[in-house]
Amino acid sequence: MKKILVPVDFSTPSENALKVAAQLAKKNEAEVHVLHVIELAESLFGAEQFNVNDEQIIFFMNLAHKRFEKFLEQDYLKDITVKSYVEPGSAALAIRETVSKNDIDMIVMGSSGTSGLEEIVIGSNTEKVVRYSDVPVLVVKNEIQSINIKNIVFASNFELENLEAYKKAKRFADSFDAKMHMLYVNLPGNQFSSTLEIHEQMRVFLNKVEMPLSKEHIEIFNDYTIQDGVINGSKKLNSDLIIVPTHGRKGISHFFNGSIGEDIVNHSDLPVLTLKI
Repeated sequence: MKKILVPVDFSTPSENALKVAAQLAKKNEAEVHVLHVIELAESLFGAEQFNVNDEQIIFFMNLAHKRFEKFLEQDYLKDITVKSYVEPGSAALAIRETVSKNDIDMIVMGSSGTSGLEEIVIGSNTEKVVRYSDVPVLVVKNEIQSINIKNIVFASNFELENLEAYKKAKRFADSFDAKMHMLYVNLPGNQFSSTLEIHEQMRVFLNKVEMPLSKEHIEIFNDYTIQDGVINGSKKLNSDLIIVPTHGRKGISHFFNGSIGEDIVNHSDLPVLTLKI
């Protein structure tokens, strides 16, 4: 992990994300790329009358650059290579383009917590980024003065399509010398599986990554929804971070139907890291 992108709107949640990115950058000797987007109506994109050099846009971009300079004058960014960008347009699109142009390895985004996601780079844009990003996305809820990750939950259905996501999660956990718990949420009704069935599925999965089935690494948590199971199971395990695999454009892996993955990101008090399958 050598390049970390932090989209900011100058809010407290986005600064919380920047502080976490700074700590990750120091740990990995990485660069921090900071992006602010001046949002414009998507209906303007591609229109003949739309001109990025319009005087009003230039005025707001100059204001944003000045605000950026002050925003980035932080002690916690000292001794870190920081690159900043101000772009007009769609936040979600600007984030994807910045990732592509700069070979970004991870996105760190802020959120206001369980009350809902913030505006601009947060909110619906966070959901879009989580759903479509090709690189890992870490969503941070609160200010974290010092990253001390000791327990990580990897929530999955443990289908073989999740192997690569698991390997990335394991490397991330190892970088913190953290213990990783594999969490399977068992639901009532047609989706219910017996303990023996779940253990067999996890045995097959772990054999593929050449890791033995160990009781201390496995948690089967019964709940009424996947979202509640992941959040409640993580609390039970005293987790510092939740990691979930995603299916890119198809949304969260079918273990996390529909918008459940985004709901986990939105409602969990813990930081959530999503990894594309």
